[in-house]
Amino acid sequence: MTTKRQYTYAIGDRVAERPKAHGIFAVRQEVRERIEQYRSQRYGTVVGINLKPNKTGAKQKFLLVRWDHLKSPTEHAQMRICPADQLQRLQSEGYGFEVE
Repeated sequence: MTTKRQYTYAIGDRVAERPKAHGIFAVRQEVRERIEQYRSQRYGTVVGINLKPNKTGAKQKFLLVRWDHLKSPTEHAQMRICPADQLQRLQSEGYGFEVE
């Protein structure tokens, strides 16, 4: 069974990381500081698209994204990225969770 693709990315598209869960609790201050550095929202530009086979041989898209605060691009699964202009909508809809 296939699912409908939400968005097709192209080189030059502005993207953001999908919202992350914020339910991580830490008692020690050093652990809180370590977690905090990964909490910021990242924005960047798609500079490349790679297809990689998974365990069963199906090809999955990976995006090379150059984040605004980094010089070199990093590779991310397409499912972890969203268009920058749709980030606000995802956050307001609760991104897969029920919003009351």
